[in-house]
Amino acid sequence: MSYYHYKYGSGRSRRKSKWRRMIFWLLALLILIGMGAAYLLYQVIFSPNVWVQKQQTAVYIPSGAGYQTVLDTLYSKGLIIHRKNFEWLARHKSFPELVKPGRYVVEDGMSNNELINLLRSGAQSPMMVTFNNVRTPQQLAGKIARQIEADSLELVALMSDTAYIAQLGFNTNTLPALFIPDSYEFYWTTNANEFMSRMLQEYQRFWNESRKAKAAAIPLSPVEVSTLAAIVERETIMNDEKPTIAGVYLNRLKAGWRLQADPTLVFAAGDFEIRRVLEVHKLIDSPYNTYKYGGLPPGPITIPSSESIDAVLNYQDHRYYFFCARDDLSGYHAFAATNSEHERNARNYRQALDRLNIRK
Repeated sequence: MSYYHYKYGSGRSRRKSKWRRMIFWLLALLILIGMGAAYLLYQVIFSPNVWVQKQQTAVYIPSGAGYQTVLDTLYSKGLIIHRKNFEWLARHKSFPELVKPGRYVVEDGMSNNELINLLRSGAQSPMMVTFNNVRTPQQLAGKIARQIEADSLELVALMSDTAYIAQLGFNTNTLPALFIPDSYEFYWTTNANEFMSRMLQEYQRFWNESRKAKAAAIPLSPVEVSTLAAIVERETIMNDEKPTIAGVYLNRLKAGWRLQADPTLVFAAGDFEIRRVLEVHKLIDSPYNTYKYGGLPPGPITIPSSESIDAVLNYQDHRYYFFCARDDLSGYHAFAATNSEHERNARNYRQALDRLNIRK
């Protein structure tokens, strides 16, 4: 090997080796940067970024709400740990254009990706809507509106629309019979029309062939059964004596007597705070005054429970025509077959009220 080749050939080799090392380290640096970027991207997308104090909570997104409303809702609850990360991924997944209303159950430890996929999917979690001990459809509207998105005014408007409720098979007097108190699964975004349609379905499901047959045997229509059940409902909270009270009223109807039900006077007076019915209340001129008018009132005076409805359908066949609250104020009643027995029971009860200074 010549001196020239040795001197200059080895120089080129050293320069090539140097370039190779530089390229290697540059590639290594790029790989490290890429790995770092991939790790950060993974953290933004898949790492936990939701904090919920009690493992899970419900987030409500109203109908018509926009992206900013969603952010305000999430942030006001303190659910998002790193907000900029969430917003960055939300934009890249087009969430601002895909907001869907609903009730969503958010769990502790969810990633940005999981939360965004949930909120933009529209796969809201159903909820249980419960109502009981409601006197009027208007009160029901208020109770329902506190549980689902349907507005109480919209519900009241439907319940007052004579043409609409006629399509359901009711009128303004009989409408309370439509509603069967219970717990029902709804989506939070249920509107007024959807709620009423669901109630009709539940009414039809409740009034199966067995209940219809029992009503026909009394004989009463389903609405008439609910009308009587509403009176029973207001007479006692004791489910075990409801069939006995139902039997009293059915005995009166069969004998052609007026029902003379005190709860109907309370309804006719429009004062649900009345604790003691007086003679003046019996003078109220209202079709709901069962002291003044015979037969059943025009419709239910309250929304009766299923227990009260079934108490009428399965009434106790007995010889009682009278009943009065017991003087021990236990909530139960003393029953009588004759007026003299009843007067004695009533006198004892009035004396008990007087001792407690209950005058109205």
